[in-house]
Amino acid sequence: MPLTRNQRRGFWAAWGGWALDGMDSFIYALVLVPVLRDLLPRSGLAATAAHLGYYGSALFATFLMGWGCAFLWGPLADRFGRVRTLVLTILCYSVFTFLGCAAANIWQLAIFRFFAGAGIGGEWTLGGVFVAEEWPESRRVQGAAWMHTGYYAGAFLAALVNSTIGARYGWRAVFAVGGTPALLVALIRYGVAEPKRWQQRAAAMGRTWSARAAFLALFSAEYRRRTVVNAALLFVSMVGLWAGSVYVPSSVTELAGRAGYTAQAAARLASYATMLLSTGTIGGCLLLPFLAVRLGRRASLALYFVLMFLCIAVGFGYLFYLPSGALEWFLPCLFLLGIGGANFAVYTLWLPEQYRTECRGSAFAFATSAGRFLAAGITFLVGGGIAAMHTIGTPVALTSVAFLVGLALLPWAEETKGKELPA
Repeated sequence: MPLTRNQRRGFWAAWGGWALDGMDSFIYALVLVPVLRDLLPRSGLAATAAHLGYYGSALFATFLMGWGCAFLWGPLADRFGRVRTLVLTILCYSVFTFLGCAAANIWQLAIFRFFAGAGIGGEWTLGGVFVAEEWPESRRVQGAAWMHTGYYAGAFLAALVNSTIGARYGWRAVFAVGGTPALLVALIRYGVAEPKRWQQRAAAMGRTWSARAAFLALFSAEYRRRTVVNAALLFVSMVGLWAGSVYVPSSVTELAGRAGYTAQAAARLASYATMLLSTGTIGGCLLLPFLAVRLGRRASLALYFVLMFLCIAVGFGYLFYLPSGALEWFLPCLFLLGIGGANFAVYTLWLPEQYRTECRGSAFAFATSAGRFLAAGITFLVGGGIAAMHTIGTPVALTSVAFLVGLALLPWAEETKGKELPA
């Protein structure tokens, strides 16, 4: 079934927004060390290894707390529309990412990262809901998986920006480039209409449905269990992303230093490692439609969780400490870790299938945001572990246990294989 113009334009707007979200998220991971070495002394703190680990984790946690507040976008989208709210989320993270280039100390940067996180979290929600509601049922699973590749294409952009602009002009220029997603707003605002499904539902319900009612519906007898389980599963995935993938550039930089690389060569290798990780995740996303149709949503997520558990535990807990050849073994493990990272794409197709149109945005936003407050706490613990143990590997490897918890939760999740999107 061919796609309409609005379906095509809306998909590319959502994909582009998610790609630039990914660029923003990975930009910070790539420039973390130079940012802290510059801003810590300006903040009255020594740029020691312990401070780099602790305050780096604190800034990651602040970003996660901002993303946690992104659940507020969902009820707004249910009441006022997916496209209107999407524009606001993109403006939010674009402006505050750009302001990062003007940060005079780590406290200012923390504020900017908080609000950038709030905008990024909303964009994923609204892009995923738009594709689910606007694309035809026969192609909806493909659309969700393809849209999610955008985030990791953004990681390529981040690595490219860091290895070219960042290497030449410094980290402030990298943040300045990170503000470019605002250019998407014109395309979205004037070229994409609201999904017909949402328009019809809004017309039928009129003013009887509010943002408050949309949010409270998630905790009704009908939806309470799946809302709690979905949020818990997303929390597991967040622990893997922020405690595993985000520490990849720092880990590769350390391994490259041990192998005798210069600081500049190590920074470039960290960018290449991010590209390798992202290539694996894009492959995992493209594999998802095949898995989801044949195995179902729960079994697909289980496969990705098993891969994440093995790669984080083995990669950071064993390969990272090999006396020789650690870098050569660690890099292939990153590719497999990237494939496992496609577990987030499962939620993009699965969450919209579990809720009706009038609360779908609220459900997606809550599930993908609520656990980030707890994930922020885990990030603090990891940072504290790095500072106390003076190593990245072991604290990160311990986070792999979260995926065993996720596997235990999956039997309570709602299976939607073969079901159409609820009206």
